[in-house]
Amino acid sequence: MTTPKLLTEELRGQLTGRTAVYTAPEVLGRAAIRYFALATGNADPLHLDPDYARAHGHPDVIAPPTLVCETNQYAGLPPDEDGYPGHTWGISLPGTRTVRGGNSYTFHRPVGPDDLITATWTLTSVTERTTGDGLPMLVVRSHCAYTSGDELLAENEETVLYIALAPADDVPAADEGSSR
Repeated sequence: MTTPKLLTEELRGQLTGRTAVYTAPEVLGRAAIRYFALATGNADPLHLDPDYARAHGHPDVIAPPTLVCETNQYAGLPPDEDGYPGHTWGISLPGTRTVRGGNSYTFHRPVGPDDLITATWTLTSVTERTTGDGLPMLVVRSHCAYTSGDELLAENEETVLYIALAPADDVPAADEGSSR
């Protein structure tokens, strides 16, 4: 039996070289920095106390590093079918599940409350591989540059996997193999 392909030439043509740009509607602000820090359990006073941050060489509080990479806060997008309101490439492949394959971050300078952030996403590659179970898997790699004005704040290399689901007749029944 031939395994169906996920990556058609049509899909490759639709995705290759795509770019998406999102600019925040306002500067980041102290409240967003404080909320993110507290919500993620980060009580570092560099994120919460302006006087402490200034005493440590910063003009104001600084954001926890990954806050700048949360594009959903300024993308202004409606939630997708999984409820995620952030950047995706709009890839819809019936019969697959989407899995985050990983992120690699590079931070160039601390982000402060006065930064107006622009995220520029570029789809860098789309390839197809086969899983250990012999199922097709689409591997989508992207790069995002986060800037404030002309200054690079951070970069994110992201991999998202679209893995074909096993055909229903290949999935064991819930009681198969049970010793009870």
